[in-house]
Amino acid sequence: MRRALVTGASSEIGAAVSESLANAGNDVTLLANVNLAKAEATSATIRGAGGSARALQLDLGDDAACAEQLGRLAAEAPFQIFVHCAGAHRDKPFAGMSFEEWTSVIDVNLNTFFVALRPIIMPMIRTRWGRIIAVSSLTGVAGNRGQSNYAAAKGGLHPLIKTLSREYGSRGLTANVVAPGLIDTAATRQEKNWDDLVSISASGRAGHPWEVAALVAFLASEAAGYISGQTICIDGGTT
Repeated sequence: MRRALVTGASSEIGAAVSESLANAGNDVTLLANVNLAKAEATSATIRGAGGSARALQLDLGDDAACAEQLGRLAAEAPFQIFVHCAGAHRDKPFAGMSFEEWTSVIDVNLNTFFVALRPIIMPMIRTRWGRIIAVSSLTGVAGNRGQSNYAAAKGGLHPLIKTLSREYGSRGLTANVVAPGLIDTAATRQEKNWDDLVSISASGRAGHPWEVAALVAFLASEAAGYISGQTICIDGGTT
């Protein structure tokens, strides 16, 4: 049984990813901060179905605490699957954006990837098998009005993943980006222009968290061992 670490596990996509990885036979640690109860509920669901999971509260903005706690967990048993679902956005046109609004989104979407992965990557490398998956966004590929900070943060994951793929491919690690388009969640349903957003998709509908999770679970599997350094859009034909 391989160990998986999922950041942003309290989100709907993070929860679906965690369940899919557990259904594939992995032991899953769900990281959350302010919404720990949601991650705990997901881990309870996984255990109720016979899987192995636990929720862990951790502020990925605290590098020292993460290095200590995640480093200790990885020393006990290496994580071989890392899925970065943590994310947040604060939308505003670029000209009216404050520096704090810019940096806070960069911190949550991009810097937390570094903070969470760095303490666990050396134990992963020593196993000579690993899967690193960053959940980005179609905005990180194509940009979007009012989301310059979010586009920069999510877009920054793409060359980072390619670099990790080149650095550690010979050690049995793969690294890929999954870039969802419009996904039907409680948060996206609140968008005032929901119907317009749906109409953009060539499939005529929004995607579902479980569809993103299915792609992530495949990339985390043995079967995906020759797929690395890629950005895979899951957007119903929008791009």
